[in-house]
Amino acid sequence: MKRTLGVCYYPEHWPEAQWSTDASQMTAAGLTWVRIGEFGWSRMEPSPGKLTWEWLDRAIDVLGNAGLKVILGTPTATPPRWMIDKHPDMLAVDADGRTRKFGSRRHYDFSHLGYRDECKRIARLMGERYGRNPHVAAWQIDNEYDCHETTLSYSDAARNGFQDWLAQKYQSPDALNRAWGNVFWSMEYDSFDQIDLPNLTVTEPNHPHQLAFRRFSSDQVVAFNKVQADELRKHSDAPLIHNYMGRITAFDHWKVGADLDIASWDSYPIGFLSDRLEGSPDFKQAYLRQGHPDNQAFHHDLYRAVGKGRLWVMEQQPGPVNWAPYNPAPLPGMARLWTWEAFAHGAETVCYFRWRQAPFAQEQMHAGLLRPDSAPAPALAEARQVADEIAALPDVATAKAQAALVFDYESAWGWDAQPQGADFEMFRLAFAAYCALRRAGLSIDILPPETADLSGYKLVLAPGIMVLSDPLRAALARFEGTALLGPRTDTKTPELSIPTPMGPNLDGLDITVALTESMPPDDAITLEDGGQFHHWFEHLEGTAEIFTKTQSGHPAIMGNANVRYLAGWPDEATFDGIIQSLCTEHGIEVVKLPEGLRIRDTDTHRFIFNYANHPLTWNRTQIPAAGVHWEALS
Repeated sequence: MKRTLGVCYYPEHWPEAQWSTDASQMTAAGLTWVRIGEFGWSRMEPSPGKLTWEWLDRAIDVLGNAGLKVILGTPTATPPRWMIDKHPDMLAVDADGRTRKFGSRRHYDFSHLGYRDECKRIARLMGERYGRNPHVAAWQIDNEYDCHETTLSYSDAARNGFQDWLAQKYQSPDALNRAWGNVFWSMEYDSFDQIDLPNLTVTEPNHPHQLAFRRFSSDQVVAFNKVQADELRKHSDAPLIHNYMGRITAFDHWKVGADLDIASWDSYPIGFLSDRLEGSPDFKQAYLRQGHPDNQAFHHDLYRAVGKGRLWVMEQQPGPVNWAPYNPAPLPGMARLWTWEAFAHGAETVCYFRWRQAPFAQEQMHAGLLRPDSAPAPALAEARQVADEIAALPDVATAKAQAALVFDYESAWGWDAQPQGADFEMFRLAFAAYCALRRAGLSIDILPPETADLSGYKLVLAPGIMVLSDPLRAALARFEGTALLGPRTDTKTPELSIPTPMGPNLDGLDITVALTESMPPDDAITLEDGGQFHHWFEHLEGTAEIFTKTQSGHPAIMGNANVRYLAGWPDEATFDGIIQSLCTEHGIEVVKLPEGLRIRDTDTHRFIFNYANHPLTWNRTQIPAAGVHWEALS
């Protein structure tokens, strides 16, 4: 697989006389791709119907003639001011009933059909003009769906669309009432137009009501993306991409990805550590300038799967960002490490954000490869180093991993609606399982919830999957390795009620979750070997074999040789012991890694990444802080 580098660029921000100099410097730095256009609607169409493509024509020609391949973005994440005048009801409304204003970005409602038609129109016009342009080699649709929590809107457009969606799904109010259990608290409806959005209620809305709204809202993102994809495909054969984000579960990325060719994501390791990930103060201090050692890998593996095997990083952090609570600079070498880690996990292209730091507006404190005065920023030399190393290292391909993790967005919505514990979150649980696999030195594939084939894996984890799909259930019945399910797996119906018989309902496995408890941070369930469950514990009944017990004698892991149910949320040391035991059963090598060191195997090489802020030794090789090492596999 050929690996390439790129950069994000905004020609509309700079004097036109500067474009050719920028382009030649990009190619000199070893960059191949340049992303443009995704925020440029006001310059493409300054007033309704007045199209001013000439500046974009010239920018594409300048960049392309310098040898760069252009990724052209549709500008639909930043509708211009006149769009609000034309469609004043297109602005999203937050859960508190406040209309969001113009003056930033992502100021639209996915449910607004008038704005969706405007996006379809601009995508069609761009496709007609640039679909066969030899320099336009890829397309990005919109930018960062759900950034700034913009999937859910409580507008009139959303309410009307939701009512229609419910009518199509349930066909009658009586069917909906039965599915949602609306006899409880006299919540029954006589018609679909009585059903409001699940916000501003006195106490929590009914859980299936919330879940239905999350499903509807996700469908709006899928439809919004699809109308643009369909238009571009009429005029271009270049691949279609969207740049997803880290730790976003508000919409179903698997379904959006079905209409695209490549999944990309925007990797900001230090910003995520500060803004989006749990960790003790000591942990966050240790990785302050490197980012969480497993966060980037998790998202690489997730989006490689969403992209059906094709992964890019559309925005890679090169220096301090502007949006996190605190914004330290990366350790020297981290931009190189993050890039090589992406390649080791299957990325075809890594693009740095951005070429030159902007001296104005909201992102002026966000570093780029150049400073605002055009002098090199520290990451420019690291990008050049990676470009030289790409030329020297033979192409490598992603190998099938030893272990897999099932990840489901609908389960995330279900547990958001009914967390049953203040710190229970689907992403957090799945990420904890992923981290345990990584600490054991394993490579991991992430699988969608409809997975029908688990062959080739020896170990599969499915934590927190609300309802096992029929394909996955059948795959588990055939599985010859060991699948570790739970906690909170297959314990609800699709309408978020408790099934009869109570779950998990697995063929040939007599296990019932009879009682569930969530625990505050200062409490834990101790296991007979000294390990601990925190956050969550389920009381299991049944005749299945007990593999592990709590100190008080309750089952902690039950099942058989191929399928086991985990009754709680293990702490790190306990999860490590569980994974090591399962690996030993199946002859999987467990690598004892120093704290901060992570590995990833490709088909030909093993990559070693040092996330620690001090040197570490691996197989008698000293790897510096923020260092990368690779060696051929025998």
